[in-house]
Amino acid sequence: MDRPRFVYVTYIQSTAEKVFEAIRDPKMTRAYWHHDNVSDWKAGSKWEHRTADDERKLKLLGKVVEVDPPRKLVITWAFPADEKNPAKHSRVTFDIEPVRGVVKLTITHAELEPGSEMQDAITRGWPIVLSSLKTFLETGRALPKLW
Repeated sequence: MDRPRFVYVTYIQSTAEKVFEAIRDPKMTRAYWHHDNVSDWKAGSKWEHRTADDERKLKLLGKVVEVDPPRKLVITWAFPADEKNPAKHSRVTFDIEPVRGVVKLTITHAELEPGSEMQDAITRGWPIVLSSLKTFLETGRALPKLW
């Protein structure tokens, strides 16, 4: 049985380089995602998604699978409690494509466990995060924290 996937596409008035940087740079993710994405962003390295407050709580983790700046980033994605259970890991692909002076950003969150907490969370979360990313890159101000 195929595992579900979630696909979201948005167009951003920016450059591929800025979009790619915004996905990886913790100072930028803090602005629009209200979390820090932390890694050296090399294939095989770990990445962490931590709260941007003093607690720095680990919310998500995974490994960097593929890095092709500024076109593509692929990471695995899991809750910390599921770190040692590969069956609970999903995969996120960020495809960044320049189109007529703007950027088409496609997020494909695949290999989700059907009916899981993760599937529910990302289905609600990605549209908010990506709308905030778009607003941040286009205006310099992110959306308020909506979750």
